Amino acid sequence: MTEREFLRIRDFLKSKYGIDMSHKKTIMEGRLENYVKGVGYNSYDSYMDALESDITRELEKRLVDILTTNHTYFMREPEHFDFFKGVVLPWIKKKEAADKELRIWCAASSTGEEAYTIAMIILDYFGLEKEAWDTQILATDVSTAVLEQAIKGIYTQEQINPLPQAWKRRFFRKIPDEDCFIITDELKREVLYRKFNLMSAFPIKKKMHAIFLRNVLIYFDDNTKLSILKKIYDCLEPGGYLFLGKTETINRQVVPFKLVSPAVFRK
Repeated sequence: MTEREFLRIRDFLKSKYGIDMSHKKTIMEGRLENYVKGVGYNSYDSYMDALESDITRELEKRLVDILTTNHTYFMREPEHFDFFKGVVLPWIKKKEAADKELRIWCAASSTGEEAYTIAMIILDYFGLEKEAWDTQILATDVSTAVLEQAIKGIYTQEQINPLPQAWKRRFFRKIPDEDCFIITDELKREVLYRKFNLMSAFPIKKKMHAIFLRNVLIYFDDNTKLSILKKIYDCLEPGGYLFLGKTETINRQVVPFKLVSPAVFRK
């Protein structure tokens, strides 16, 4: 991969998706080399020529799938889920006592572990009252591949090990002759998966009570990060909560969130 080819792919990703790979040439080349050769292109330029003229956008989707990092797991940063159950859900329950509508957005849902964890917490929290509430979670990601995996809802024994035994019994079914489990229809119904690019306008009709945007902003430059956070702020309910990754911060002089717990912010 020449420097010029690297810059071409870098600039494409940054302009379309906000993803900044300026210092990741080695990673980019390592992930793309076998794929580009495997689909029959003799250079990265010829590959990008084909990608940019592909009206189906299948090559573009595949590029995003290959170069986006989707590392996640059940109960990641568990103190966030404790805060969600102990503070956020009681606030929503009181605020929405009349309408009984809960609006949660997982804005980088990856392979589904985060969204399904939130759904299990909600089902646990509301118990027999759940039938009276609309609690479906919106879960979005820019990668088609991870969304397809999330919708299938199939996980290994090792992946579900961090979950409480009661949840594993209630929400997962063993797949015969495999070391895998599939989530139940009850849990699947709680999450609505959609493909979405955070660089796009946010088509949010009703403001969200809580947004999970954990370990995503680290892939954007400062200007893109600020633009996304402003849109996130605008689509939150007054008093709504934003969850970020533990290493991520907000310039609260520019976007007026209040820090209420480690990596948890309130509008």
